[in-house]
Order: sequence, then structure tokens, then C-alpha cells
Amino acid sequence: MKGTFSQKLKDASLAVTFRDVILVPNWVEVEPKEIDLTTQATVNHKLNLPFISSPMDTVTEAEMAIALARLGGLGILHRNCSVEDQVKMAAQVKRAESLIIREVITLSTNQTVGDAMDLMQKHQISGLPVVEGGKLVGLVTGRDVRFAHRTLKVKDMMTKKLVTAKEGTTLEEAKNLLHANRIEKLPIVDNEGTLRGLITFKDIMLRGRFPNAARDEEGKLLCGAAVSPFDLERAKKLDQHIDVLVIDVAHFHNANVFKSTKDILKEVHADVVVGNIGTYRAAEDILTKLERVAGIRAGIGSGSICTTSEVAKAGSPTLFATAQAADALRKHGSDIPIIADGGIRGPGDIAVALGAGASTVMIGNLFARCKEAPGNLVAIGGRYYKQYRGMGSTSAMAKRYSMDRYSIPAKGIAEGVEGWVPYKGDLATVIQELADGLRAAMGYAGARNISELWEKAEFTVMSAAGIEEAKPHDILLPGEA
Repeated sequence: MKGTFSQKLKDASLAVTFRDVILVPNWVEVEPKEIDLTTQATVNHKLNLPFISSPMDTVTEAEMAIALARLGGLGILHRNCSVEDQVKMAAQVKRAESLIIREVITLSTNQTVGDAMDLMQKHQISGLPVVEGGKLVGLVTGRDVRFAHRTLKVKDMMTKKLVTAKEGTTLEEAKNLLHANRIEKLPIVDNEGTLRGLITFKDIMLRGRFPNAARDEEGKLLCGAAVSPFDLERAKKLDQHIDVLVIDVAHFHNANVFKSTKDILKEVHADVVVGNIGTYRAAEDILTKLERVAGIRAGIGSGSICTTSEVAKAGSPTLFATAQAADALRKHGSDIPIIADGGIRGPGDIAVALGAGASTVMIGNLFARCKEAPGNLVAIGGRYYKQYRGMGSTSAMAKRYSMDRYSIPAKGIAEGVEGWVPYKGDLATVIQELADGLRAAMGYAGARNISELWEKAEFTVMSAAGIEEAKPHDILLPGEA
């Protein structure tokens, strides 16, 4: 043992949280509207906004992941479900929009109108290419079969004279072809007439509506998913559909977790984010003991529904954990992005987390309040609220243990709570407020972008009186009247 117990207490470092510090205003040469919020979510994937949704079953399912990616962020699908359901959600995000749909749902000439109608209804699409031996021979739309008898053959109802395009067709060329021929679907074929993909008018319109969307190289929305470090089978199945795989464990700095994560890193192609961690040494061990890590998630016990720091009296506040990890990465010359996870209550906290070395922040509570979150909407005392629970809560763990055979209970006590958060409406409104507030905070720091914020951000610790003075005071507010 090094030193006495008394000395350990004397040597204890100060673990500051978001509420302890404030950004120091700096010399400014940039206006908030000029500030660039693009950042790296992982080594290989860029976001247009530094916001990532938490993999919680009252925060992120397909609807949230789609909405957030369209706005420029990234959704991480929760794992509190069967692997089949999680894969289905991932596929739904990837199908939401794309310049070229590669996994095209097709019909054969001998199938019936009933088959066509059922497929259109199941996948919520308005038309299907008809193929024979891989070759494109026709196209059936909802208008073709609307009043037709279900037993009729597709080959008797399909449109045979088609407008097609070749691989490499640009967005503008596709728009011109669709407009000139007054059609809504443009099949992509090779020189032999084999169907290679499909461009739709709907997807082109969505690209116009969401120019800031976070997309992969094929134009599909970026998507992430959480997985247990001990569930290699789930990781491999998700790998076929997602861009980012998040190793989802409360305390990553663990010998068994490291060993299992090595197996996942060898088997998957997606960028792998590891965490959560809370110390300099944990970040250093990740850099020296694991290969191909593409992101680090920092913060233990800071979430609004997390009781780890209270129950176990162990944890690492997100701001402290982020700075620890960032220092370790900088010392080793690593550019692996850090996700600051937990405790974010507004844009000021986001600015502080980014200024302490994070590239992005992970948000649960604020996004759980949105229409796109899967939590139930309830009315309490004349106001609307949404259900929100920690993944360490009793009910969430009970569901996980019944759905996921790899979620073996390691602890006999819950480390999370459940309750309700005020309903805020659609995600776009919340994202706009966060982005505007973040730009304002970065403007005070004089930073044009996130990497500049890393260099220019200065903090000062606030006293208890200062924290109270920083809030509105000595006034009766309308909500309190």
C-alpha cells in the first residue's frame, strides 16, 4: 500500500462537474452564425452536429435514429431487445433514405397482384421492380394494381417500357431523368440489364429537405447500435447494417471486458466505440492494449437517471472523465474522438464538455423528452411527460435479462431509476435550441470550430454562491407566480 489512508484522502484530486465550472469569455473574432459544428463521431465517421443519442430503450429506436441523423447527429440503437428486433431497427434506419437503394425489394413475373400489394404495404413503398433471372423486365406501382384482382399475374400488369440509368449516375442526372419522364422510380442496371439499384424521387426530395444529414458513402443515414461486450453473435449480425458499434458497459476498464472486446474488434468492420471509462489509466490501457478502437465514451455515474455514484459511491463525473481521457490521448498522439456521456442539461454543458476535449456529447434526458423517443406520453397535473428510465433500473434490467442471454446479472442491485421528463415536442426544435446555444457559448470562447475550442477554452471554478448568482434571481418568474 502506498502511503497512509490519511494521505490518500489528502491526495484526492478534485473531480469537477458541469455545474462547478464556467467558460471564461475570450477575445472574439467570430459571430455565432459563422461557427462550424462539424466533428468526428468516430475515426471514420463525421457528423454535422456533435450530438449523439444514448442507447436507452426510452431514447433511441429507429424513429429517433432517423430523425437525429437527418439533422446531422447520430443515433445509437439500444440493445434492450432481441437481436432480431435490433437488426430490424438498424435496417429501417438504413432504408429510410438513400441516393441509390442497393437492397431492392423485387417481384418475379409469376407472382400475383396480391403479392405485390402485400409487399408494398409491409415495406411502405409505392412500387416494385420486376426481375427474371436477375434481369430487370418491368415495374409495378400502386397505381397499376390498385383496382386489379389479387389473383392476376404481375407480368400482365407491369410496365415493360422503362427508363433506366447506369452506375455512376449523379444526383443531378437522376433528377433530370425523373423530371423529363415524369416518373418517380429510376432503376439502375448494368450493361447486361441486371438490376443493381434504385433511385427514387422520394429519396431525392428528402436529401433536399435535410442537406445537413449525416450520411455514409452511399448516401444512407448514419446509424449506430449498442452491444454487450460479451455478445459477439449480436455484434456480427449488426455489423452488416450499421456504421458504428458501441460497446455498452457501465465500467469498461475490466479484464474480461477487454478480452471480449478484442474478439469483437477482430470480427467486425464497423467503427467500434468503447466505454464507459473514467480515468487517465483506462484511456491509456485502451490505447496500448486494444487495436482499431475508433471512439471512446467517457463518464461514469453522471446521468440524471444513474444512481451508481450514490449506490456504489464510485464513479467519474463526465467533465472530469473527459479531461482525463483527452490528456491520455494527447500524450500518446492519438486522434481517437471522445464522446462525453452523461449529465448534459443544456448547450452550456455541451460547450464545456467539448472544451475539455470531447468531440461529441451523448444525450439521454433531453432527447427522451421528444416526440421521436419511444417512451410513453402521459398527462400529469395538466402537463405532458414522457417515460424515461435508466438502463440500470430494475425494470430495464428485467427486460434485458429476459431478451438477451448475454446480459447475465453481475450485480444484485439496481444502479438506475425510472420516472418522467417534461414533453418538449419534436426533436428538430430541441436540436435547434442546443445548436444555437452551443454556437453562442463557443462565440464567447472565441472559437470558430470544435478543434479551436479545445485550444481556446478556459475554465474557472465557481463558488456555491456564484452558481446561485449565475441563475435568474431576485425576481418572481411567471412559472412561479
